[in-house]
Amino acid sequence: IVTLIATYHYFRIFNSWVAAFNVGLGVNGAYEVTVSGTPFNDAYRYVDWLLTVPLLLVELILVMKLPQKETVCLAWTLGIASAVMVALGYPGEIQDDLSVRWFWWACAMVPFVYVVGTLVVGLGAATAKQPEGVVDLVSA
Repeated sequence: IVTLIATYHYFRIFNSWVAAFNVGLGVNGAYEVTVSGTPFNDAYRYVDWLLTVPLLLVELILVMKLPQKETVCLAWTLGIASAVMVALGYPGEIQDDLSVRWFWWACAMVPFVYVVGTLVVGLGAATAKQPEGVVDLVSA
């Protein structure tokens, strides 16, 4: 599912780029990129992340072989936190004012730190449950 969603959105991103810019040889023989007048839609990237990042986190949680109650709880909390993270990043993407961009970056970092912190603790516990040969492969 994740691959299909990403494929669709990246084709849309490519088509948006092709429509937004003209590429051709300039007067000096070098390639030049000019604006066509059609706006480039970079929202596709964020819509893609809004769908795929939570799905990937849920997939990761499912393979950790945690108890069912913990799996459901983590899937919901990390899925929502990652969606909030992506949603908070988009307003910063579309801002021209650098201070406003940094504000939205800081806002998006709150759920990001929560997700990473939860995964570091959870992955450590799940890794410890694996056979010795597997633990050696994924441990530092």
